[in-house]
Amino acid sequence: MLNLVTALLAAVQSPAAPPQATQLPPPVPAIPAPVPPAVEVDTRPHVALKTDLGTITVRIEDKRAPITAANFLRYVDTKRMDGFKFYRSTKSWGPASQLIQAGNRGDAGKNFPPIAHEPTTATGLTNCKGALSMARLNPGDATTDFFLLLSDIKGFDADAPGGDGAGFAVFGEIVAGADVAAAIFNAPISPTAGEGVMVGQILDPHVTIQTARRVPAPAGAEAGCVVKAG
Repeated sequence: MLNLVTALLAAVQSPAAPPQATQLPPPVPAIPAPVPPAVEVDTRPHVALKTDLGTITVRIEDKRAPITAANFLRYVDTKRMDGFKFYRSTKSWGPASQLIQAGNRGDAGKNFPPIAHEPTTATGLTNCKGALSMARLNPGDATTDFFLLLSDIKGFDADAPGGDGAGFAVFGEIVAGADVAAAIFNAPISPTAGEGVMVGQILDPHVTIQTARRVPAPAGAEAGCVVKAG
């Protein structure tokens, strides 16, 4: 009897036999979540020109036209552009050559020295509708005056057939407020003010740039047209 009890206790205390191994399927690797494409941040400067008729925001091509861009931004950052005037509209040229012109129409002491000319053949920019271009009489004499184009004027490009080989230096474009630019273009004109080709193009009254300040890039701003394709 004692031997039977001892045998039973030994059976109870002995380790259980391991369960029979079963083959499990290999683990399924985790699928990584898709990485969203990187959002390219536009680091080009933007400037809001607050005028009597509303605000125009321009994007400055400081990498492609660094001399002309730096000149414009110097007037903005020193607040010397405050009080400059939009004074010209080329309505008399017809629909193919529409622009408005602005600059210092007061104290010439506000002018910085003239800047070197940056032709479109060097910058890769073009005088398309919306372009911001530097006004000049001769290459290298530009100071404060600039154009905003309301139509393509390819004749302003340096390589335009029949041009002077220098053209007008593009350094930015309108990204917001094109309707304000159009309102300035369509503002009243003096029938007598101006000289030569400027007669019939002088705004009366002038439209004042109340302030010119750097601003963040507007959301959803389009790529624009001033950078030549290719």
